[in-house]
Amino acid sequence: MGLLDRITFGGGGLDRAAALRIDSDGCAALAARPGARVLPLWRGRVLLAEDRLAGLSFDHEALADGGADAAAETVLLGRDAAGEGIWARRLPDWPGAPETVVPEEEVAHPAIEGALFAELRGRMATLDARDAELAAMGRAVLNWHASHRFCAACGARSQVSQAGWRRDCPACDTPHFPRTDPVVIMLVTHGDAVLLGRAPGWPERMYSVLAGFVEPGETAEAAVRREVAEEVGVAVGQVGYVASQPWPFPASLMLGFHARVEGAERPVLRPDPAEIAAAQWVSRQRLARIFAQEDAEIRAPLRGAIARHLMWNWLAGRMD
Repeated sequence: MGLLDRITFGGGGLDRAAALRIDSDGCAALAARPGARVLPLWRGRVLLAEDRLAGLSFDHEALADGGADAAAETVLLGRDAAGEGIWARRLPDWPGAPETVVPEEEVAHPAIEGALFAELRGRMATLDARDAELAAMGRAVLNWHASHRFCAACGARSQVSQAGWRRDCPACDTPHFPRTDPVVIMLVTHGDAVLLGRAPGWPERMYSVLAGFVEPGETAEAAVRREVAEEVGVAVGQVGYVASQPWPFPASLMLGFHARVEGAERPVLRPDPAEIAAAQWVSRQRLARIFAQEDAEIRAPLRGAIARHLMWNWLAGRMD
């Protein structure tokens, strides 16, 4: 599979070592091995040495100074090919840490040499499959911990358990598990044209395929039809599943579909201004120019994103 149609976060064959999550002694023994590594995240950014995730030992100075909350929320991600354990941990701000950081900026930690904290979204396509899987897991689960510190049933502060994969309420005994929000993302086509749109506030020239959250009690296929109708006023016919992508921004699972609009006449688009700033039908020929970076109005989605995968494979005639 070429770079253009590789889906980042699609899975790297990691041994997630799920059985160890309930084996505290086994986890402790794995963490005590010299090969054990912790992948630190700071403000959602991953630590990279060139194009690889950088792991630290458990006794590294930066981790030791992370505070009790960060240490308690260390999450077991799995085992590498040699059987050594890999964890993720959130690092708080350190003295002198910048107050604000622009997305493309990479930040050094004073106690970590040879690596920088970088925004995952901008660097995701440069990671190999295993590092991308680890980054997606760590970011999503640590985001969940940060936003679910208190029991939703009684309001008491919950405690981390099962190697970071559960939070337990000491007051009412309610267990809480990391959540993933299903999102449909659909390539909508009519004949030899594809529907692209842009949301309010997106960067200039950024267009993509349509997407939306699946609602309770709704199938993914029904969500595709509902979202397209709501966002651009178009009714779709056949809906077929293509592929999925974990999307840890903050914790979604993108379910990719191809939706076809039936009938001889191409529907007029009626964008909902609250959701869609602009939408248009784009011919196959123009989409080729977009991927060649020869279009002045539209640029292709990020490398590694499932939106790009859907568009590229339709352009290449590999969707059916």
